[in-house]
Amino acid sequence: MGAIKSYRDLEVWQKAMRLAEMCYEKTASFPARETYGLVSQIRRAAVSVPSNIAEGHNRRTLQAYLNHLSMALGSQAEVETQVELACRLKLLPEQPARDILSMAEQVGRMLHALIASLERKEK
Repeated sequence: MGAIKSYRDLEVWQKAMRLAEMCYEKTASFPARETYGLVSQIRRAAVSVPSNIAEGHNRRTLQAYLNHLSMALGSQAEVETQVELACRLKLLPEQPARDILSMAEQVGRMLHALIASLERKEK
């Protein structure tokens, strides 16, 4: 891959976008009573991951970038927790839950690696 010119070039942003898409797709069949509950929570947390990556990348300081990546990690953990709860409540079948959790874990690992790399550069 060439030089990173935009947050869109970051593989972690691309995967985070796929995670958000998956969350929208898999929560579409939730009962209507969950529209403003767990569906909304999962979707907002999922959207927050790539949004924070993008916003941080476009900030003017490394510290601001790291702060937004940290927020993206927090949102990634929220997605995992909310999807786990949806599965336990039988709102989400096991396989779709595993698919989302697998993608969320990949995004989390990539965020941790990006943060570590940026922190090494900072020193």
